[in-house]
Amino acid sequence: MAKTNGIAETRAPTLPTHGAKSLPRVEIESYSVQLDDEEGFLGDRASKGAFVEIVEDIRRRLRQAGEDPLGETPTEEIPRKKLGALLAKGEPEAAAVVQSAVEDFARQLYTVIRRFLRLRSWREVECIVVGGGFRGSRVGELAIGRAGILLKSDDVKVDLQLIHHDPDEAGLIGAAYLLPRWMVEGHDAMLAADVGGTNVRVGVVELNLGKHADLSRASVADIELWCHAQEKELKRDHAVDRMIKMFEKALSSAKKRKLRLAPVIGIGCPGVIEPDGSIARGAQNLPGNWESSKFNLPHCIREHLPQIGEHETLVVMHNDAVVQGLSELPHLEGREHWGILTIGTGLGNASFTRRSEPPKKN
Repeated sequence: MAKTNGIAETRAPTLPTHGAKSLPRVEIESYSVQLDDEEGFLGDRASKGAFVEIVEDIRRRLRQAGEDPLGETPTEEIPRKKLGALLAKGEPEAAAVVQSAVEDFARQLYTVIRRFLRLRSWREVECIVVGGGFRGSRVGELAIGRAGILLKSDDVKVDLQLIHHDPDEAGLIGAAYLLPRWMVEGHDAMLAADVGGTNVRVGVVELNLGKHADLSRASVADIELWCHAQEKELKRDHAVDRMIKMFEKALSSAKKRKLRLAPVIGIGCPGVIEPDGSIARGAQNLPGNWESSKFNLPHCIREHLPQIGEHETLVVMHNDAVVQGLSELPHLEGREHWGILTIGTGLGNASFTRRSEPPKKN
């Protein structure tokens, strides 16, 4: 792959392909990288679960010393919204517990980021966008902001910024960037899904291509969220059946809104996505075995939804961190190399290089 002025130039095809490295507007340098050290996977230190463990550890030490200012509610049952409220208006000791957890988590995130920046595929990254469910809370925003300050204090030449779209919507909007523009021109919207270790989101993405062909005004017209992690012993096939019903509801919603749907469905899913739509690794947080050679999510969806409008359905799937990262493209003008970290059930990651625009014909 040749580069001109640091921007990737390639003639690789950008037709929709599951897990493609070359997309219409970017080259993917890496994604779903697993870093480890003597203590295990480094990414486990920068997840929602890691923050819960930090809070619990602080509370455990306080209980041993006398009293826990957060009371008797188990840490995993305290909503992050409540932790944010405690930080802002709670009693000083309770606020101090949350503040200490934010600081400890920020330092762990800082360590993880420094490790990523040592990777060859991340060395030229100028900006890191942080998405995922944790970013959607005030404590998450503060922890990410504090990690950014730590990076600047150490003169690390990278900007850390919050993903612009609502975390529940970014993984849907980004699906539109998996497709070349000509595939969606003439349509108002498309269907998309964001499959996560805790939630599944399915929605209608309104493209708004009329005056903004770069998708900068794409938005979610309708969304349904299902927290599959709350269901005990959920089987994979039951999860897929539920997704199909969510797609059917989204189709009905688009019809009521009189939106012309493109005959495509974009999906973000954890793990390394193979060209045939299977998942090589990284789907361990999903219900059942999604890495089986006998399972293929895009095929399952096409079997149940073979047609949208008058055309056959095209399903294209990519890693969920990649898809979330693509949603940020309108906000990265001037950035040639950038990355994303998604802090959720696990730590998703991807790094990108912007592709050069094709020369315009007279």
